[in-house]
Order: sequence, then C-alpha cells, then structure tokens
Amino acid sequence: MALLSIAMIRILITGGTFDKEYDEITGQLYFKETHVPEMLRLGRCRVPVTLETVLLIDSLQMGDADRRRVADRCRNCDERQIVITHGTDTMVETARAIAADVAGKTIVLTGAMVPYAFGSSDGLFNLGSALSFVQTLPPGVYIAMNGTHFAWNNVRKNREAGRFETKG
Repeated sequence: MALLSIAMIRILITGGTFDKEYDEITGQLYFKETHVPEMLRLGRCRVPVTLETVLLIDSLQMGDADRRRVADRCRNCDERQIVITHGTDTMVETARAIAADVAGKTIVLTGAMVPYAFGSSDGLFNLGSALSFVQTLPPGVYIAMNGTHFAWNNVRKNREAGRFETKG
C-alpha cells in the first residue's frame, strides 16, 4: 500500500497589517516580528509548512524591487504551494508581478484589514482560508480574503466597503 505524502507549503511573510503592532506611546503602527507562528499555533495548524520572512514592511512602501524579490522567492523555492502574507493596499500589484514571473505553482496571497495584535483581526481566518485554498486550487496566482478566493487578474480592493471583490 502506497502512502500519500502531504506537500510542504511555504509561507512567505512580507509584513502588512497582518504583522503590525501598536505603539501606545507614539500612537504609531510598527513592525517588530511576524505573528504567523503564533497564528499557526492558535489555529492548531496540522499542515506542514516552512516559514520565511522576506520583508516586514507596509505594502504601500513596497516597490518594484521588493516585488521582484518576492517573485524570485516563489520561483526559486522547492515548494509548489505558496502562501504569501501581504498588506492589502498593494496585494493585487504584487500578485500581478508574481503571475508574470512564476508558472506551475499555486500561490495565494492573503492579508488582514485589522492587525492581528488587535485581537479582532480577520487575519487568523484569512490565513486558514489561504492554507486551504493553496492545497485545492490549480496552479496560478490568487488572492484569498474573508473566505473567498479570487484570480489575481479579476479582483480589486473596494476601499469604501473595506473588502476584496471581483472586478466589475
């Protein structure tokens, strides 16, 4: 009897609201370290993952060189299933850069509208959804937010409604 092997998933961490902390003295949001290991522990994740912090920045600060760096990590890692934590403001731009440069892998970008550290974040749910989607979707680049997945080229962030939706 052959044993089924579960493919390892690589989680690339880039920062964004997912990982922001609040400085009570200055009132500013900042980055200290990623919350992803804690989120996986609290979510009782049983999927084998490899974590890699690529960046810890706000996605509004992300430039073309940063996007190339993320795409390079996607292309050059051994895993065929990749989840990327990313800020929601420029998630679609990064997805576009990855889609133009990486083929044959299933890549799901996800983020949060509220920082995980605030306790009322959608980040834990979004991370769990992304981990499920990356295991079931065919190769391609997707965005997963609030239980829904979108093809990278058919999604937009509706800033007024505070959600991602199909273009239209």
